[in-house]
Amino acid sequence: MPDSTPQHFSDLAALRRCIAGWRAAGERIVLVPTMGALHAGHLALVAEAQRIGRRTVASIFVNPTQFGPNEDFSRYPRDLQADLALLGEAGTDAAWTPEVGTMYPPGFATRIEVAGLSEGLCGPFRPGHFAGVATVVTKLLNQVRPDVALFGEKDFQQLRVIQQAVADLDLAVEIRGVPTLREPDGLAMSSRNRYLSPEERAVAPKLHAVLADIAAASRNGTPVAGRIAAGKAALEVAGFRVQYLAVCDARSLATVERVDGPARVLAAAFLGRTRLIDNLAV
Repeated sequence: MPDSTPQHFSDLAALRRCIAGWRAAGERIVLVPTMGALHAGHLALVAEAQRIGRRTVASIFVNPTQFGPNEDFSRYPRDLQADLALLGEAGTDAAWTPEVGTMYPPGFATRIEVAGLSEGLCGPFRPGHFAGVATVVTKLLNQVRPDVALFGEKDFQQLRVIQQAVADLDLAVEIRGVPTLREPDGLAMSSRNRYLSPEERAVAPKLHAVLADIAAASRNGTPVAGRIAAGKAALEVAGFRVQYLAVCDARSLATVERVDGPARVLAAAFLGRTRLIDNLAV
């Protein structure tokens, strides 16, 4: 049976000593980076990590540099003890929970920016967000030195940004995306779903339904503009404030007029005060 809690590290030197022992034993290490407020989607990443590796490390760090000045950093849900209990029940080997001062000590002056992939979709609405993501993930990868790191596909743009940063910086780690875990009604699991009122929660699955309709209609190579316009209208009628709804090349994230290769339909929209994102493969 799994222990009640995983080994818990907030000191980098202690974490590195533990990981050095695993690596000396030839054990394959998989990292699951999180911002806490864990749910079944995170635990699916842990289960996949256990399937492909011998040791699983989950990090919990609410990264201030990826939040804008008017975003929800201060109210982002935090419950470390509950998260550690869930990780223990899931059989996670170690939890890495650094303090802000560990990740960004006085005098910290480095930022990693990924051009191109960061500039569309969420980019204009969240200035600096992906630089914050790329920087903190690079630090986590250097701290843990995993063989593989897993990220959910719900934030597909984030996944592509991280993959590009790792390739460009020659980091010796494989970045894998894991399919989005959904509620029975199709809503993508997210820590921010707890912000939704009961009325908003009843409406929220409409986002997935619209994406599914566009994805199905786009697979035969027909132009996507009409479906996108209809999808935006349907979401707005349902009460969403749409930031973007687009069909993009799955690698470059450039928008496409018709699908003739791997693609994604992606959206971001506010429902009340809650910003939801989702995407589907085409």
